[in-house]
Amino acid sequence: MTKSADAADRKHMERALLLAERGLYDTDPNPTVGCVLVNGGQVVGEGWTAPAGGPHAERLALAAAAARARGATAYVTLEPCNHTGRTGPCTEALIEAGVARVICAMLDPNPLVSGSGVKRLEAAGIPVTVGVLHASAEPLNRGYLSRMTRKRPWVRVKIAATLDGRTALANGASRWITGPAARHDVHVWRARSSAVLTGVGTILVDDPSLSARLDGEGINVLQPARVILDSRLRTPPSAKTLELPGDVLIFGGRDEGEEYRLLTAAGARVERVPATPHCDLHAVLARLAELEYNDVFVEAGPRVSGALLQAALIDELVIYLAPHVLGDGARGMFDVGVLTELEQRYRLEIEDVTRLGPDLRIMARPSTVAGA
Repeated sequence: MTKSADAADRKHMERALLLAERGLYDTDPNPTVGCVLVNGGQVVGEGWTAPAGGPHAERLALAAAAARARGATAYVTLEPCNHTGRTGPCTEALIEAGVARVICAMLDPNPLVSGSGVKRLEAAGIPVTVGVLHASAEPLNRGYLSRMTRKRPWVRVKIAATLDGRTALANGASRWITGPAARHDVHVWRARSSAVLTGVGTILVDDPSLSARLDGEGINVLQPARVILDSRLRTPPSAKTLELPGDVLIFGGRDEGEEYRLLTAAGARVERVPATPHCDLHAVLARLAELEYNDVFVEAGPRVSGALLQAALIDELVIYLAPHVLGDGARGMFDVGVLTELEQRYRLEIEDVTRLGPDLRIMARPSTVAGA
């Protein structure tokens, strides 16, 4: 296994990464992968991962290349699989097609792969290069990688706030703090997430749908599951999100009684987790990983956001700041109690700031993350 790469290798891997991005909205729970086959300096086949159960990127690229795959170099954004799941091993397809070389951006930490794909290819006499544009490939599958290595999804917390850090008036009114461009961006993040998570307080106050709405944009969206933290099962059976297609999962402190019966009759799946009195967040995320949810997009109030921050369970913050001021009587971003010393503050690293209409989107990472 070599690690060297030239300009041509990077160019073709960049194309493979662009192809992989096309699967961001519908490959769950599989990782999104792109593949480019190059023979004699010419691209002869391309592919990206189909929705779960469909062909992987390598097989689609091989089908496009047909006989021209023999002697080609395969550029793949993730190590080819070496096991039989819903589809056969991509390693065997590459070997049978007679590719001469494989270059992948990164290894797959899935225990069913985890280097065995590289070993199988090399055992068949195919040289493999690993690590080309790894830093660009990793963000495409952070949720999948998190689920495989930390046994929990990648957690993004979305907050819409004013410049003075307020998310709602004291009475809970918050529609709309941000403008249309920021709200559209939220739907993009929902669309690329496995689940949208909120607390029962948000359900009771706002009655949100929590669905991803990208109508007319030509994007095939696999709707995220809606997850509600509701230790006392106060979610109304008439809640809007229960009336929409797709999965709704409610975590509560019990899985019996009249409220449980009414919610399950309304189509929700209700599961019990430790709740003293609030749902155990570690248990919730571990269960979501068991259900093969890769990315969780949190849209909740300051109590849930604060609890996640205190538990070091936020991997990434997506903060939309609107050019308004609501004053000190309005609600804040995080309910973390009173800090008495500056050393207690939560440190963040800002990764990106983007203008969206009149608003700013700030992408930030907490400095302390469980399992990082």
